[in-house]
Amino acid sequence: MPAATPKQNRILAALPAEDYERLLPELKLIPMPVGLTMSESGDHVNYLYFPVTGIISLIYALEDGSSSEVALVGNEGMVGISIFMGGDSMPSSTEVQSAGEAYRLSRKIMKHEFALGGKLQHLALLYTQALICQTSQTAVCNQHHSLDQQLCRWLLMSLDRLHANELEVTQDMIAHLLGVRRESITQTASKLQKDGLITYRRGHITVVDRPKLEQRVCECYAVVKGEYDRLLPHPRSAP
Repeated sequence: MPAATPKQNRILAALPAEDYERLLPELKLIPMPVGLTMSESGDHVNYLYFPVTGIISLIYALEDGSSSEVALVGNEGMVGISIFMGGDSMPSSTEVQSAGEAYRLSRKIMKHEFALGGKLQHLALLYTQALICQTSQTAVCNQHHSLDQQLCRWLLMSLDRLHANELEVTQDMIAHLLGVRRESITQTASKLQKDGLITYRRGHITVVDRPKLEQRVCECYAVVKGEYDRLLPHPRSAP
């Protein structure tokens, strides 16, 4: 497997050469094993993370112990936006959903870069707008669409960030992220498998008919994807 490079992250890849070279010595590659909690709700955020592989989930927990994912982040984005948005913490926790690696940048360096008002600031603000779209649409989807549609949306969004058609994830994890009972996920996944959209074995989901999955999903997937494509640099445009 090729060694990771910062340019596998779309935001870092879109930086001008001068900005990229200035940041490069400050970026530290870190592993992201499944289940790693990178920050808890209310934590003082000391680092910004730029994933190059894997997926990080932003999770909101309630006082009764229930929780659900409000957004997911892959190599299109970053985690730790409170550093440059003016707050010290976020109400959500961050947990690794799919194993991978990320480049870490200190709070001090990011605040300095943001103050320069250059390309990184511009990209960070555009990404934040796209992330707000995702969190808002997720809330609408969870309220108004069926679990079947929510699972289709979640699968497509996850696979987009893995650039694959396979996902290693347990039904318990999906239930945790979608904020529903495991039995409900079992029934819904079984229906998708029966209809020929996915195959599922313990801890492993493969999408075998993506066009049908895209036909079955609610409009929330297209809305979020369209906003990310509109706001963020496409991989092929990165220098």
